[in-house]
Amino acid sequence: MRKSTIYLYVLGLVVMCVVALASSGLVVSAQNANSSTTTEAKPKPKKKKAMAKTSGRCDPAKQEQTDLSGTYTGKANHGDGQPAQDATLTITGNNFTMTSGSETHNGRITAVTTCGYIGVTMMMGDLTPPTPSPNPPAALPAVSLRAKKVGDKLWLTSVPGEKMKVSFTPTGASKSKPKRKKASTKKTDAAAPAKTTP
Repeated sequence: MRKSTIYLYVLGLVVMCVVALASSGLVVSAQNANSSTTTEAKPKPKKKKAMAKTSGRCDPAKQEQTDLSGTYTGKANHGDGQPAQDATLTITGNNFTMTSGSETHNGRITAVTTCGYIGVTMMMGDLTPPTPSPNPPAALPAVSLRAKKVGDKLWLTSVPGEKMKVSFTPTGASKSKPKRKKASTKKTDAAAPAKTTP
């Protein structure tokens, strides 16, 4: 075999290798290019919504009928400029009777508790429906109060803005507890024994 033929053969192999390497590089780069454009981005995980926390406060929309039934003794003030008088208030369901001195008042009472606040409406007078007539009687007087009940004691006070000032305070509710006397902590010295002379 001639040297020129061998050179051509080797040169042909080298060219084929170079072409093969170049084409494989193009294929790889093409595949990389295709993979970068066709690969979908992974969706980000959705954040879970934080559950609403309750604040622990009461719901002002929730109202509860409150039964103040019982018999209470105390001081009643009708807002007529007179000093408070001894009174007995008896509540049975939605009816009440208050006896104060020689006077007795009857009527209806409703109490509703909202967020620990007891709102009271007292309507005084005979609630029997009047006979229909062209001149109906005047509406019965009503008063808005705030109530506080602790054990067998009941406080009633007019709400701010109420024209008719009415109050009922339990007997002995405002008395302060007697102060205790502190025990003396001083030590008394024992009398020294008398000296005897021999």
